[in-house]
This record gives sequence, structure tokens and C-alpha cells, in this order.
Amino acid sequence: MNDMKAKIIAVLAAAVVAVPGGVAYAEPHAHTSGHDSIRYASIKSCGKPEQVKPCGDWRLVMHDGGQSALRDAQTVALDAKGKKLEYAAAPIAVSGNGRRVAYIAKSGRLAVRTLGGGVTLLAKDALPRVDQNTITLLLSDDGARVAVVIATEKPQSTRVFDTASGARLGSVPGNLVVLGFSGDGDEVLTSDDGDEGVTDLAVYSDTGEQLVRGTPPQVVSSNAPQALSADGRTIASVVAGSKPQLVLYDLRTDQVVDRKKIKLPTGDVDMVDWTGDTQVTLHLVQYLDGGNKMTIVQIDTETGTVKVRDRYRMLKDMFVFAACGG
Repeated sequence: MNDMKAKIIAVLAAAVVAVPGGVAYAEPHAHTSGHDSIRYASIKSCGKPEQVKPCGDWRLVMHDGGQSALRDAQTVALDAKGKKLEYAAAPIAVSGNGRRVAYIAKSGRLAVRTLGGGVTLLAKDALPRVDQNTITLLLSDDGARVAVVIATEKPQSTRVFDTASGARLGSVPGNLVVLGFSGDGDEVLTSDDGDEGVTDLAVYSDTGEQLVRGTPPQVVSSNAPQALSADGRTIASVVAGSKPQLVLYDLRTDQVVDRKKIKLPTGDVDMVDWTGDTQVTLHLVQYLDGGNKMTIVQIDTETGTVKVRDRYRMLKDMFVFAACGG
């Protein structure tokens, strides 16, 4: 495995949350807190403890606790020749507002479903012919954009699509690690190995134009995941541990513009998202035998005040899950 492939897999793995008997995809990114929005998607785990695999339909777990089956979604990943990879789930993503879900339909097409609406099937060539366990889907917070990230031995460009029309907007170079969309979905945040072993961050438009690139200080680069504000330049990073902090960094001026001490509930930082001009939302996960617990908090970036938005315990029988982000 070459260094670039290892780097891509390592960073994408930072968005993967382990659950008993499997793994869980956390999907990067405003939020609809009503009962008709998705908290997370999950798939059941089957088989012996040492040979667990995904089975059944993807389940959409709603804010009111209800569930519905995503019956047209592919559940098991296929290899490049169309053969099942029994122990890998097909990729899926939920938008930050909990209103859209992106997945591979049983027809093999990339699909985006809107709650209470229809399904958009993207072009047949929207997905490359690769092993599907190398594909990660990322939705913008509002679900208006979807990125197809491919982590193969030979770098392939990340493809960005409009989810309403299915049109391909542009591409981001495949040698970059895609971290997620900006708060408004118009830009994409990426990371890359810079000179002398440092990590650079770069912002691209959804059409594939590089807008800004810089080398953040270690307090930002070493505390992933990072999130990009709707302004296209302000990066949020959370320093976890006994003395947690929210760090804001301006990529254009190369300055740490603010550091706030914050108080966080118990849990590992899983996702960081901008959900307002002065609001950053964190997902914190606790790994428990009776089912993982998710705590979602909103941080006021001007005051450092932390407010719990939601708490829930996940289904115990999960193989993987994809949380709503933002």
C-alpha cells in the first residue's frame, strides 16, 4: 500500500466509529429537529462474533424514535466485478439536517432520497467501477450536494454532484483527503501532505476550483476532524481531553482567531460541523455494551457556551451506522 492510499484510508477511518461486532460510519454535516428528520441510518449485524456481516435493509431511525426500511438501497458492498463483499456494508450518508439520504440503489445507481419527496437517480457513470468498500459518500448539511470520495490504490478524483438535478458540478483532485463540505455546502475542505511533513488544508469550490490553501498550526492540524464555516475560510477544531477547547483558525490570514475553553459531556468527538454563523455542533459518542450513546451539543463560538441539543442510545444490533451530522 502506498503512502497516499494509507493516508486517505487513515483520515476516512477517523470518521468511522467502532461498534460491537462491526464499524459505524459517521457522516460529516443546519439541522431539522422535528420528528420527520433522520437521526441516523443503521444496518443489522448477523453471524458469529468473529464473522459478523451486514444483513437486512438499511433502517432510518427518526427523531421520534420511529424506524423505516430503506428497501431500495443496496446493503452489502460489491467489488469492481459486481461480486458481493459479504463483510462490508455499502456506503450511505445522511445530510446534516436529517432530510436527505444518499446511497447506492439496488440498480447500482447513486441515489439521493428526500424525506416526504422523491428519489433522484444520478447518471449511470456517477460511480466509478471500483470496489464499493473504497467509496465514501458525503452530503452537505442541507443535502444539496453529495461528494463521492474514492480511496483506491490509484488516486481518483472526488466527484461533486447537485442532488436535486443529479448534475456533476466538478471534481476535487484525488490526491487530497476530503474532510467535508462547508457550512453552506458551496465549498469542500481537504487536507494534504505539505512540505517538511506538515499537513496543509485547502478549500475548493463545489466546481473544483482551489480557493485557498495554507498550513495551519499543530493545534488545528493535529485535532481532527476539522470543519469549514460557510465563509469558506474559518476552520473549527476541537481540542479534546481534560481541558477541551474550541479553536478557530482563519485559513486566509493564517491566524488562530479565537480559542475558547469549553465544557463537554462524556464521549469521544466524532463529528464537528458549522450549523450557523456563530455555532459549531459536535457529535460525541460513548461505546457501551447496551448500545452506543450519542450526545449532540451546540457551541456558541462567541461565548463558548455549550448546549445539549440531543441525546439518544443507538440500536444494539448494529453493524454500521451513519449519523446525521450537523
